[in-house]
Amino acid sequence: MLVTAVLALACLASLFLGPRETDLAAVWEVLRGGGQEHLRQVVAAREPRTVLGAAVGAALAASGLIIQGVTRNPLGEPGLLGVTSGASAAVVTATAFLGFFGGAATVWIALPGALLAVVVVYLLGRPAGSHSVVPLILSGAVISAVLYAYIQAMILTRPDVFDSYRHWVVGSLAGASYSTLSAVAPALVIGLVLAILVAPGLNTLALGDDVATALGAPVSLLRATAILAATLLAAAATAAVGPIAFVGLAVPHLVRAVVGSDHRWQLPIALLLGAALLLGADVLARVVARPQELMVGVITAFLGAPFLLWAVRQGKVTS
Repeated sequence: MLVTAVLALACLASLFLGPRETDLAAVWEVLRGGGQEHLRQVVAAREPRTVLGAAVGAALAASGLIIQGVTRNPLGEPGLLGVTSGASAAVVTATAFLGFFGGAATVWIALPGALLAVVVVYLLGRPAGSHSVVPLILSGAVISAVLYAYIQAMILTRPDVFDSYRHWVVGSLAGASYSTLSAVAPALVIGLVLAILVAPGLNTLALGDDVATALGAPVSLLRATAILAATLLAAAATAAVGPIAFVGLAVPHLVRAVVGSDHRWQLPIALLLGAALLLGADVLARVVARPQELMVGVITAFLGAPFLLWAVRQGKVTS
C-alpha cells in the first residue's frame, strides 16, 4: 500500500538525515552493524526519536479522527476537549512550584493534567438526558480558555517558568528516548485498543443520535468510550513531546479523501499517515536550518496549514 511505503521512507529518512550532513553510505554501514563509533552513537540517538515520532504521529491522527467522528465537527482535534491546555497547565504548575524536572518526568506531569482536564470537560458538557455534543464542545472551549489564561498569567508573573516551558510547548522530538516512550506506552496501547473497538460504532454515530438510538446503539456508552480513547491517545502524545498542531486536525480529512467515510478503514490509514507525516516534518525540521534544528511543531504548523487550505479549496476535504 502506498501509505505504508511512504511511512517506510519517512522512517529511513529519519535514520539517515540530521542537522549535520552525514555520508549515507556510512549510515547504511552502521545500520548493518559496522561503521565508525561516533556515527553509531548518532544513529543510536535517532532510533528512539524515529520510533517515538511515529507513535506520537499515529496517536494524534487517530485521536483527531475519533474526535471529529464523535462531535461531527470537521474542525475537531485533540485540543478541542482540553487535552492540550490541561497538559500545558500541569507542566507550567509543576515548573513554577515544584521545579522543572524535564525528560521522561514531564510525562508524569502532563499526562494526569490532560486527563483531568478532559474529565472536567466531559462532566460539565454532559447535561442529564441530552445526547447533544454541542455542550461538550462549548465546555471544552471554556475550560481551554480558562487554562490558557492561567498559563499566560503564570508566565507573566514567573518569567523563569517561560524559559523551560517554551521549549516543551512548541512540540519537539529532540532528546527523545525509549524511557519516554515506555512511560506513555500503557496509555497509547489502551487508547488504541479502545479506538479499534469503537470504530464500527462511530459509523452509527455519524447517522445522528436519533437514528443511532433507533438502531439500538448505546449512544452514551459509544461516545464515552470514544472520548476516552481519543483522550488517552492525545494525552500520551502531548505528554511525550509537547503540543503538536495540525496532525490531529488535517490527517482525518486526508484519510477520508482516500478511503471514504467508513471509520473501520479510516483508523488504520490514519495511524500510518499520521506517523509518516510527523516523521517527515521532523526530518525537515532537522535539515531546513542546518546546522541548527527547528522544532517539529513549527514545521507542522507552517507547512500543514497551507496544505490543508489548498485541499479545502480543491474540494478534497470533507466533513
